[in-house]
Amino acid sequence: MQYTSIYKSLVGNLLLTADDAGLTGLWIENSKYYPLSFNTEYEKIETSIFAETKRWLDIYFSGKEPDFMPNIHMIGTEFQKEVWKILLTIPYGQTTTYGEIANHIAKKRGISRMSAQAVGGAVGHNKLSIIIPCHRVIGTNSSLTGYAGGIYKKITLLKLENAFMNL
Repeated sequence: MQYTSIYKSLVGNLLLTADDAGLTGLWIENSKYYPLSFNTEYEKIETSIFAETKRWLDIYFSGKEPDFMPNIHMIGTEFQKEVWKILLTIPYGQTTTYGEIANHIAKKRGISRMSAQAVGGAVGHNKLSIIIPCHRVIGTNSSLTGYAGGIYKKITLLKLENAFMNL
């Protein structure tokens, strides 16, 4: 069973989805991959997972770094999950590039190179936006390329974290 809830934030309404294992989705309303329907039955109820996630979001949107992580359940390909786990290591208020993530994966796999575009595809399909901080990934030369929620919202999140000081 899937569960859904809405959180009103500074970047618009956020759709939260969860199953019994954890938070499965967090999308900014009207973002590129915002789900218009679900493949499974869902129920609009407030679960303990949503309460924990909303507490995390309250802290985050107050301009502070949360000191805990809500229970998440990543659903995607193995490559996507590998990229998303790297996103979780990007410190609050800092950024990295698609190329740096690609180089990290290539080194870990013992290969000479990995496509930054493939990394970009996985970053773009992150179903746990903000919690898994895909907004902290930028292009070469600090360009603010791509964000499924929209560049303005990416800028808003980076400003909230004072990440522009590092660009």
